[in-house]
Amino acid sequence: MRFTGYSFGSIQVDGVTYDHDLIIDRGKIRKRKKAGSRKFRDAYGHTPLSVAEDIPWRCRRLVVGTGADGALPVMQDVRDEARRREIDLVVLPTAEAIGELARSADTNAILHLTC
Repeated sequence: MRFTGYSFGSIQVDGVTYDHDLIIDRGKIRKRKKAGSRKFRDAYGHTPLSVAEDIPWRCRRLVVGTGADGALPVMQDVRDEARRREIDLVVLPTAEAIGELARSADTNAILHLTC
């Protein structure tokens, strides 16, 4: 997978431009559906990443891009579940997460494109 052209709110992957958060699951790209996490929004001031979402757990490593400024909260339940499944969870601002993905095999990702 080739990542190019990331800027606030937009990313280009393999020549296709996306303007929404992405899930990369074993080489396939889909839109992040955060409805399950919206109930936690008031507590965090932002819709966090929680286990209520469809997280791509089938991997050895999960990279979470937390946005341009690193503002996406990752709830403790996600960290606990990754530990339970023995998955290396890497949480970085999205630009750094993209760089990490370019160097990793057997890695899934959740990429937040704004804040």
